[in-house]
Amino acid sequence: MDTLSLVKNVKAVSAEITSMSDTLRTEILNSLSVEILKNSQFVLQENQKDIEKGILKKLSKAFIERLTLSERKLQDMAKTVEQIGQLKSPLGEITHGFLHGNGMSIEQVRVPIGLILMIYESRPNVTIDALSLALKSGNSMILRGGSDALHTNTALFTLFSNVLKFHGVRQEAFAFIDKEEREILDTLLTHHEYIDVVIPRGGKSLKTYILKHSEIPMIETGSGLCHIYIDEFADIQKALQIIINAKTQRPGVCNAMETLLIHETMFPKITSKLETLLLEKGVQLRVCKVSLPYFPKAILATEEDFETEYLDLILSIKAVNSVEDAIAHINHYGSKHSEAIVTENYSHAEHFLNCVDAACVYVNASTRFTDGGEFGFGGEIGISTQKLHARGPMGLRELTTLKYKIRGSGQIR
Repeated sequence: MDTLSLVKNVKAVSAEITSMSDTLRTEILNSLSVEILKNSQFVLQENQKDIEKGILKKLSKAFIERLTLSERKLQDMAKTVEQIGQLKSPLGEITHGFLHGNGMSIEQVRVPIGLILMIYESRPNVTIDALSLALKSGNSMILRGGSDALHTNTALFTLFSNVLKFHGVRQEAFAFIDKEEREILDTLLTHHEYIDVVIPRGGKSLKTYILKHSEIPMIETGSGLCHIYIDEFADIQKALQIIINAKTQRPGVCNAMETLLIHETMFPKITSKLETLLLEKGVQLRVCKVSLPYFPKAILATEEDFETEYLDLILSIKAVNSVEDAIAHINHYGSKHSEAIVTENYSHAEHFLNCVDAACVYVNASTRFTDGGEFGFGGEIGISTQKLHARGPMGLRELTTLKYKIRGSGQIR
């Protein structure tokens, strides 16, 4: 089937998803949760094919970690699907309403966006998160995943499609593009008359490409050049714990820290212990000239380092002389994703919260908490780093738009 026919087919049956009862949506997601667990060996076998291909291509350890599924990860995936199913649907919610002076009733209500094009790189969990959230919020979806996870994504989409069929729902309401050619993506991005929004989830290059080529409105998500600032009034133990967690727990995800800013007075107090802890975790350090004497095993950072989302066990470190200096650095280099300050000074904390331009701003906590599950959304479609429509973790509510419903009795103007 050619791309245009596929898009038309999905659009033609999308109204069935919009009009579906929330009870049925929940039943489908409960069934999907069961199917994921029942077919775990099949999914893991397909995932192993992608892993072996990635190793042959010499992909980074952090990339392979993002790509790899396990029994535990599939259990978590199934649990997330079930949680999304149990969430209260935002559809039909009246956000604003009033009675016009002429007697008309005017209500603003939440409705599905419509047909969503989801383009994402090699994170298999995104396949299930995106489909589950789309279904629950009444949207149809076309997915195009990264080629490095093709076998896994195809397997997961097959499970979802089979569950739809079991419940008597037309499978054409969702589609998965299993071809890798860039020309297919270019064609998809021209079908603005059918596709309502495109959501890219991946690196900077993916979003730059879509911005350049898309005729469809885009919600930008994912790129995470995140910072943590160690203030002059920081608690050292808190700082060390937060730094290690934010950099090393999962270095290949968008909410991991990439640059550490340290107030110049803190270097004698923190750096010796910090370097030891980071090196034990295998972190490569790239530091500014001021920082270099305090980190004997580091290399000198370049300007490019402070502009890079590594998604790996690499950390840039820079000395700053004030909270204002830290904020200025973050607002210049950051991707507006997640930023944090470690401090016991209330005024500094509030100044940081108010002046840093990012979707999520933390005081004395790891940036790793920027996550739909942690925010109570069950899962997420991505982390929006823009300012219009949605910002931060995007759950069910962020996959809706607004419509006015006006009821009259013959009024004219």
